[in-house]
Amino acid sequence: MKLTQKQRDQLWGEVGPYSEAKLIVETRILDDQVSRVFIVVEVSINPLTFEIISKNSKQFADDQMIIQLIEHSEDRGQSFGYVSMAFIQEYRDESVMKEAKKVLEYTKTTIIKMHKFVMDLLDLGN
Repeated sequence: MKLTQKQRDQLWGEVGPYSEAKLIVETRILDDQVSRVFIVVEVSINPLTFEIISKNSKQFADDQMIIQLIEHSEDRGQSFGYVSMAFIQEYRDESVMKEAKKVLEYTKTTIIKMHKFVMDLLDLGN
């Protein structure tokens, strides 16, 4: 399939899809002190991948992570893509970070699965 320049731009990557999975330490400051710290796993999916996966969602009916990303992502435009929060919890001890890292790994695997589907569909493989 030949992609238009707009579609290529929506992939974000030079020759294939590019998305992001982020592990964020969010420090909330109230008045003159730190009130709480949260650990967040956030996902940014390039627009074309999101749109293709959404159109083919029936093929992913058994993959809850993909379905959740499709259903709970917010379109923030071309620059930010479709953004979703995969995890947020107040940091009280190291177990929270451990859980966030597990979710991050699962999220990365999910994005790679989505990208592979798009690459195969668009014949972008090596």
